[in-house]
Amino acid sequence: MIDTRGLPYRLRLPGPTAVPERVRRAIAGLVVDHHGPEFHALVGEIQRRIRPIFGTGGKVLTFAGSGTAAMEAALVNAAPPGTPVLVVANGQYGVRFGQIARALGCAVDMLEVEWGTAPDPAVIRQRLAQRDYSVLCVTHNETSTGVTADLPAIGELTKDRATLLLVDSVSGLAGLPVEQDRWHLDLVIGASQKALMCPPGIGLVGVSAKAWAIIERSHGGRFFWDFRKASVALDKMESAFTPPVSLLAGLAEALRMIDEEGFANVLARHRRLAAGLRTGLAALDLALFPREAPSDTVTVMRMPDGLDGNAMVRRLHEGYRTVVAGSRTSLSGKLIRIGTMGYVSESDILTDLHYIERTLTDLGRSPREGAGVAAAAALLARPPAERRAAA
Repeated sequence: MIDTRGLPYRLRLPGPTAVPERVRRAIAGLVVDHHGPEFHALVGEIQRRIRPIFGTGGKVLTFAGSGTAAMEAALVNAAPPGTPVLVVANGQYGVRFGQIARALGCAVDMLEVEWGTAPDPAVIRQRLAQRDYSVLCVTHNETSTGVTADLPAIGELTKDRATLLLVDSVSGLAGLPVEQDRWHLDLVIGASQKALMCPPGIGLVGVSAKAWAIIERSHGGRFFWDFRKASVALDKMESAFTPPVSLLAGLAEALRMIDEEGFANVLARHRRLAAGLRTGLAALDLALFPREAPSDTVTVMRMPDGLDGNAMVRRLHEGYRTVVAGSRTSLSGKLIRIGTMGYVSESDILTDLHYIERTLTDLGRSPREGAGVAAAAALLARPPAERRAAA
């Protein structure tokens, strides 16, 4: 039995992710009047710093709630009951988009995509031609499979249509490029607990001018989630209802950290660390689950024959205080998922690989000693051009 006393607790999930000390201190600060000048300044700073991460010059709405809450909010505003909606599902969160839309009374058609593959824009184009859909729902970065969708190509499909493009970028935003305006994305959904380095509790939605034109004249039932109320309040640097003041203070601090590092550098760090982890896993004979378009914010690996992913998740936690995710879908036991987003460093990646190697040994496997760490360290030490070619 390994003595885990003294080992730090390592939150390596694909969300929620580790929260920096600076952000924790900001959250623990004074609670201010949400109608006062201090809060007005906070909201203004968040808007100024968050818009480049969304790639938009427009408003980014914030709500007290999870990423799923923001998904529902976007659909409530864009798709009243009876609205024809096409949902692209290449994983668990695409399926969730469909579940939410059905619960809201939308007329939902599903475009099922094999899990582990990316949505094909050509197939989406064909489906859009078959019906006048008011809304197309796409998952930018499928957390359950580690696959990233081609948003620029999908945005081209709807830019000249009346169809609104709703994008779940909860696990992509701030770790992957998002260009809402340039890629013609109408509603982009994010959340605080992933690459934004905050605790759960804030949902974010970027809204395009095209989407606003439809939302303003929509008559769907909404109150707390009413984007029109939120927009009017935001013009005054306030919130339509009592906001999570302390969490917003933490978000502002996280955004300062991103700006200090430089957002381009943040994106490059995510690419570099994900490449390092993938390389190290390959050296341990662990294959990726995605067959294409692997994500830079969540790495998903297949379990070798005879090895239960749930047992590996438990052993990493019990033996090494490292918390990674399995799957809660039909893939349960067949894969594990590791976050490479937010407050993550090279040291985290190398430690992950060291503990994964030890866990494999604990579970009766015989990985080459130090192979994963050595392979990752070698890749991470290369110049950027060589690293990209190798990854």
